[in-house]
Amino acid sequence: MKYLISVLVGAMSYGILSTIVVLAYGQGYKLGEVVGTQLLTGCILAWLLALFTKLRENRKQRSRNAAAASSGQAPALKLAWKHRLLLMLAGAPTVVTGLLYYQSLRYIPASLAIILLFQFTWISVLIQAVSKRQRPDKVTVLTLLLLFGGTLLAAGILNQGAAEFNATGLVLGLLSAVSYSMFIIFSGKAVPSAHPAYRSAWMVTGGLLLLFILFPPTFLFNGLLWGQLLLFGFLLGLFGAFIPPVLFAIGVPHIGGGMAGILGAAELPVAVLLSSFVLHEQVSGLQWIGVVLVLLGVVLPELYKLRWGKGRVAASQ
Repeated sequence: MKYLISVLVGAMSYGILSTIVVLAYGQGYKLGEVVGTQLLTGCILAWLLALFTKLRENRKQRSRNAAAASSGQAPALKLAWKHRLLLMLAGAPTVVTGLLYYQSLRYIPASLAIILLFQFTWISVLIQAVSKRQRPDKVTVLTLLLLFGGTLLAAGILNQGAAEFNATGLVLGLLSAVSYSMFIIFSGKAVPSAHPAYRSAWMVTGGLLLLFILFPPTFLFNGLLWGQLLLFGFLLGLFGAFIPPVLFAIGVPHIGGGMAGILGAAELPVAVLLSSFVLHEQVSGLQWIGVVLVLLGVVLPELYKLRWGKGRVAASQ
């Protein structure tokens, strides 16, 4: 149970981000300042965790190397620089996703922005289908229909019409979904054998360097950092770049990727709820039905895999 709760809390942490960003914009802070402080805080926390992990495993590693030397085996290899660079490159799409998603919040409600970001579910399926040249199965097609229909309802397009929404915000929201899809596809292939704490630290570092190239960190020198920006950056770094990776690293190996995908959908209702209660955005009953449909579309493939997998095991016995 504790591993399920771990992944659930990690997913819910992601749902808090959009509300914090909107509040930061309300205080006059800019995109580069908001994302910059988030990644800076996340990078510091990630490296503190990596250092703690290194110190904790130091004695164990010495024992393993000593045992390997006595048996004639080679000691465990450290993370090479080419692997570190690969992880840093893998962290770049997270910055692009954050920039696109956070910028969309300037033009559209947070409740709509998170719906658009969640389009990564079918975009990932489409990318994989094209790359592998395989037609999606019936469950996937049903999932896409649920996601599409749920999106129309949750976004309020059927109530208000697409013309009521800012086109720039819609495009930015969809592009954030594309970027997040690319991150999901490529990040899992980047040095998967490395410890999660080290992978996270190097990926966040790569993202931070890219961001500082795109947006020079003037907030470090003009005094803005020591105001409310530090609080917003700390909260975003804590709930966006630190807590979820740590909790996922703890829980996912024990509950499996399928169940983790189901629990990961908790990000959506949390974001919509906070948008409604904290930011006072209007969320109609029809939109909540759309949210439920989107969630159903997210969990349906995983539930089918779990049920089908159990069916195969029972049949083989």
